[in-house]
Amino acid sequence: MEKVKRVLINNVDSYASKYIAKLLSEHVPSPVGDTEAEDKKHHMSQDSEAGGFHIIGTVCDKSEEDRSHVSEEHFQLQRDQLFQKLMDCDVIIYNITQHADQVEEASWAVSALHDEMGSFTGLKIFILVSTVMTWACSKPVDPDDLELPFTDDDFRRRKAHPNFIPHITLEKLVVKAGKTNRALLSTYVVASGLQYGMDEHVFHLFFKMAWLGQEVPVFGDGNNIVPMIHIIDLGRIILNLIENRPKPYYLLAVDKSHNTMEDIVKIISSFLGSGKIQKKPFEDAFLQQDLSVFEIDSMLINLRMEAAHVTELFSIQWQSEDGLVKNIEVVSEEYQQSRGLLSIRLCVLGPPAVGKSTMCRQICQHYKLHHISLHETISEAIKELEDTVKNTDSETENEESAGVSKLLNSLKESMEQNKGHLDEQLLVKVVQDKLLSNPCRKQGFVLDGFPRTYEEAKNLFYDQEHESADGPSKNPLHKIIPEFLLCMDASDAFLTDRVMNLPQKLVEEHNYHQEHFLQQLSIYRESKMRSDAVLNCFDELDIIPLCVEVTSDDKPDTLLLMQKVIDFVGKPRNYGPSSQEVEEEERREAEERRKCEAQKKAEEEQREAEEAMLRASQWEKWTAGLLVVQQQEEELLEVQSVPLRNYLMEHVMPTLTQGLAECCTIRPHDPVDFLAEYLIRNNPLNY
Repeated sequence: MEKVKRVLINNVDSYASKYIAKLLSEHVPSPVGDTEAEDKKHHMSQDSEAGGFHIIGTVCDKSEEDRSHVSEEHFQLQRDQLFQKLMDCDVIIYNITQHADQVEEASWAVSALHDEMGSFTGLKIFILVSTVMTWACSKPVDPDDLELPFTDDDFRRRKAHPNFIPHITLEKLVVKAGKTNRALLSTYVVASGLQYGMDEHVFHLFFKMAWLGQEVPVFGDGNNIVPMIHIIDLGRIILNLIENRPKPYYLLAVDKSHNTMEDIVKIISSFLGSGKIQKKPFEDAFLQQDLSVFEIDSMLINLRMEAAHVTELFSIQWQSEDGLVKNIEVVSEEYQQSRGLLSIRLCVLGPPAVGKSTMCRQICQHYKLHHISLHETISEAIKELEDTVKNTDSETENEESAGVSKLLNSLKESMEQNKGHLDEQLLVKVVQDKLLSNPCRKQGFVLDGFPRTYEEAKNLFYDQEHESADGPSKNPLHKIIPEFLLCMDASDAFLTDRVMNLPQKLVEEHNYHQEHFLQQLSIYRESKMRSDAVLNCFDELDIIPLCVEVTSDDKPDTLLLMQKVIDFVGKPRNYGPSSQEVEEEERREAEERRKCEAQKKAEEEQREAEEAMLRASQWEKWTAGLLVVQQQEEELLEVQSVPLRNYLMEHVMPTLTQGLAECCTIRPHDPVDFLAEYLIRNNPLNY
C-alpha cells in the first residue's frame, strides 16, 4: 500500500496555494490492484492514510481563518527550519504567481534540494507554479499567421515581461536542477494562465464592481487575448503531475478559451451587474487601490496559447475547459458562494398605514437591498420603455423594438382606464421583470405590500408554462421567490388614529382620506379571511412568516421591531465596507469626535465665563449692600451716642477738666491715681 505523501506548499493562505492545497487534501487515490468492492470501500475510508496527501503549509500572516485542510502550518520559518521541512516532504510546490518575494526563496529551496540529492531516501518532486507573464514579450510563432498559438514546445523561445525577468530565471533553474537525476529529484514548471474562479483574485475588482451595480472599466483597448485557467483546473493539473510524473519538464496550464479582456469584462458586467462597461486608458489602472502592479501587468498580456502537453498526457475532468466567458453562470455562482454574497429576498405584507414602507426602507438600509414599491417600479418601467423607444432609430426598428412600443402603449392605456393603476396581468409582469433584473437577483430585494392576492402571488412566482412536478426549484422563476415573509399588523383603532394624525401631504399622497382608508382596511380584513388568501400561497411554498404587532410609533418600539427582523433574517450577505470606506468612516468619526470635544470645550469655557460674570455681578451687589449696611450702622450708632455725649458734656467733662487742671498744678507722683480719687471726691452725682 502506497505511503502517505507529504506535500509542502508555500503561502498556503494565498489565493492559488489555498485552492491547490484544498484539492490535494480532498483527493483520495484510486486503489491499485484491488478489484474487490469491499476492499475498495475500506481503502476509500482510509482517506489520506492510504496514499493520500499530508499538507504542510507556510503562511504569510497569522489569522483565525479555518485551514483544516492543512495538517501543519508554519509562520516565518528560518532557513534551517524550512530546509528540514523540505527534506521531510515528498512533494514541494512553490507558487510564485502572486508574491514576487517568493521567487528568491524558491530559488534557494530548489538549489538546496539539488545540493543534498545524495542524502535523499527516495524521490522528491519539485513543482514551480509560475506565470505566463514569462512569455509576455515573446515574438509570434509565425509573423504571417498571428492567430497561431504558442504551445509548450515553444518554451525555449519565450521572452519575459521586464517585471518578470526573475521569474523566467527561476524557471530555467528549476528545469536545470531536475536534469541531474530524475530518480531522486524530479522538477516541473507549470506556467499558469491568469487564474479565476471561486472567490477570485486578479478579476475580483471587476466582479465586485459588477455585483455592486457599478460601471466596470476596461483598461486599454481591451483587444488583448488573455490566457486563463480556472483555479480548480490548475490544481487538477498539478495533481496529475504528482501522480503521473510525465516526461516534459515544462507545461502550460491554460484553458481552451481565447477571450479578449473586453469580452471578459463585458460578460462579468452583464451577468452580475448592469452590463455597463467603460473603456479607460491603461494608466488609470494604477489609480485603482485594489490592483497591484503585478496584477495590472498581467491583465495587459496579449498571448494566444494552447496547453498541448496537458491535453495529450492527462485525462482531466475540467471545471471550465472553455473559459470564463462560456462558463460565467457557474463561475459567478462560485464567486457568490465563496464570498458569501447571497441574495436576501423578503416580502412585507400588512394592512394600509401599518408602516410597511418605513420598515422596508429600514431593512433595505441595513441589508443593502433594493426596495420594490409598486409606484416607483411602474414609473421606472415606463421611463425605461420610453427611453428605449426614443433611442430606437425608426429605420432600424425591429421586432424587439416593436414589442417594446406595444408594451409601453399597453401600460399607458391601462393606467388611463384604471385611474392611474395597472390591471393585474400588466402589474405582475412589471414587478416580475423588476425582480428578474440583475440587481434584484444578485443583491436581493424587499417587496413592499405585494402581492396582495393569491392569484397575484401565483402569477408572480410561478411560470405556469414550465411548472414541474419536481417542485418550485425547477420553476424558472424560483430565484425570485422570497425567502422571508414579514407580516405586520395593528388594531383598526390604532391604524385609524395614526391616519388621522398624518400630515395632509401624506394623506393626499397615499389617498388615506377617511372613507377610502376605511374601505381599504375593510377589503384587507376580508381578504385575510378568504380561503384563497395571499398567505396560503406562501404557505404552499413552505415560507414561514414572521408576524409582528405594531402598537406604538415610539422610537424604542420601532427599534425593537427592527431587531426582531434582524434576528429573523440573520446577518447581511453582502460586501462589508472596503478598506477605503473604513478609513473614511474612521476619519469621519474622528472628525465628529474632534468637533464634539471642541464644542464641549467651547461650552465649558462659555459656562465658566458666564459663571465668572455672575460671580462678579453678585460681588458688586454684595459690596454695594455691605456699604449701605455699614452706613446705616454708623448712622444708628451716631443717633444712639447723642444722649451719652450730652451726659458726658454736662456732668463728666467739667469735673474731669478741673481734675486735670489740678493734677497739672500739683504734679502728683501717680497722676492717674490722683485723678481717680479727684473724680470720686467731686462726683456731681454724689449727694
